[in-house]
Amino acid sequence: MQTQTATVPTVLVVEDDEHISQVLRFMLERQGYQVVHMADGRAASNHIAASSPPALVLLDVMLPYVDGFEIVQLIRSKEEWREVPVLMLTAKNTERDTVRALDAGANDFVIKPFQPQELLARVRRFLRPGA
Repeated sequence: MQTQTATVPTVLVVEDDEHISQVLRFMLERQGYQVVHMADGRAASNHIAASSPPALVLLDVMLPYVDGFEIVQLIRSKEEWREVPVLMLTAKNTERDTVRALDAGANDFVIKPFQPQELLARVRRFLRPGA
């Protein structure tokens, strides 16, 4: 009998709001994803420098120490992280912020408060095999 080891996609969540990070963890783990959480930009920067890339990064824009725009630039500058999809979350709903996030290298942008099913659909879009 052959055993299959299915790899569980890992999602790096970088979010400083404890409530939002708990909601994201609950939603993602319920869908079968493994979640790694960083609560500020400095911790996320250190994690990116020292760890293997996840399947996806959910990244808040406004973070303590290092903001989300700088984090996405760091991700895009690292060879092994360069192709990781980055989905940015923000409370700001301005065209300027959307353009800035996409120009920095984000793949998508979701405005808080987000609709859970819409966010999960966007996550699935990037984590589909062959996506």
